Amino acid sequence: MDFYARVSEVIDLRSFSNLWFWIALAVMWSTASHWVIGVPWDLVQRARRRGGAAGEDVNQLSRIYAGRLRHIGTSAGLWIVAIGAFLLTTLGLLGFRYGIEFAQALFCLGFPMMLVGGLSLRTAFRIEDLSGRELYRALAAHRRQVQGLGVVSIFVTALWGMYQNLRIGVL
Repeated sequence: MDFYARVSEVIDLRSFSNLWFWIALAVMWSTASHWVIGVPWDLVQRARRRGGAAGEDVNQLSRIYAGRLRHIGTSAGLWIVAIGAFLLTTLGLLGFRYGIEFAQALFCLGFPMMLVGGLSLRTAFRIEDLSGRELYRALAAHRRQVQGLGVVSIFVTALWGMYQNLRIGVL
């Protein structure tokens, strides 16, 4: 038995049966739901309960990150959407038309995150003039949307991964 056969026995190189893919998926969604438009969610909760310095921090951080997202969206948004659509289309074709499992896995990670980017940009324009309770409410609504998208994405990815593992079988 040669070296590469041993390595592929020890480390499963298929995406949906690889533990690292599922760890990356979990970390990606937990990070996406924790950082709401660049503001950590624990800071938003603290500002809701206590106000004061935490409230001022949330107002400043959300103003900074929302302004940054609005600037990126207005100056380079078309290019980002075009390049992202090209990459996702390429991954989708390679993965689902030609059966490359790694491209399928990257598509399952990338497509929902592109939707999260769109939601974040929409929220950044929405919270431009908000502060205090209205801002916290808007950030909470955005977080719920991201979490809902995450639940659906993880469910669909898990179904597709189980289908792939059952279809291909154990190597």
